[in-house]
Amino acid sequence: MKRKAIKAHWSLWAIVGLSFAASIALYSKLPEQMPMHWNAAGQVDRYGSRLEGAFLIPALNAAMLLMFTWLPALDPRRKSYEKFEKFYKLMQWAMVLFFVGIQGVTFAWAFGHELSISTYIKFMMGILFMVIGNYLGKVKPNWFVGVKTPWTLENEEVWTKTHRLAGPLMFLAGLLSLVLAFVDKPFTLWVIVGGLMLASFIPIVYSFVLYRQITGKNHGD
Repeated sequence: MKRKAIKAHWSLWAIVGLSFAASIALYSKLPEQMPMHWNAAGQVDRYGSRLEGAFLIPALNAAMLLMFTWLPALDPRRKSYEKFEKFYKLMQWAMVLFFVGIQGVTFAWAFGHELSISTYIKFMMGILFMVIGNYLGKVKPNWFVGVKTPWTLENEEVWTKTHRLAGPLMFLAGLLSLVLAFVDKPFTLWVIVGGLMLASFIPIVYSFVLYRQITGKNHGD
């Protein structure tokens, strides 16, 4: 069977190219030490070299876009992607723009403008997970996207019902992140992470329970 990639729109590659171009144009003006990581309080806790600070994020962005392009071609259930291709491409846009924003905040810090990285991360996480939650119920069985447990992959009914539950939970976790983005307290990050963990863990348990119910019923028949 011919492998089919879901090609990223040319404009996404243009955005990634512009991020590399920005790094090249500003490289000589960047400081020798660049902020690379922030703690829960929004304070820089790791610095990297100018080369790392300028090009790591654009490189990760390009690698991520390549991964999104070719994962469907590697999936034995590649035909399923045609049924949720719109959502899959929306995810490409969301991730590319997320990384571009991280690059922008990093450069702002490098030039002395200490923007709130925690506000940006929480805000973008909120939007990202609200988008995922809104479309998750439409994702069809595959090996790379969605709630992938032995039970959802084994039974299509379990997959469908699990994702119909996971979607609203993910949306609510995203909404929580969006609301707390403007609360400048370190604990909010842990609240958000806890919400996302619950939104991920509950569907996993639910898929197991549902699978046992369905397979037990079938065996009883």
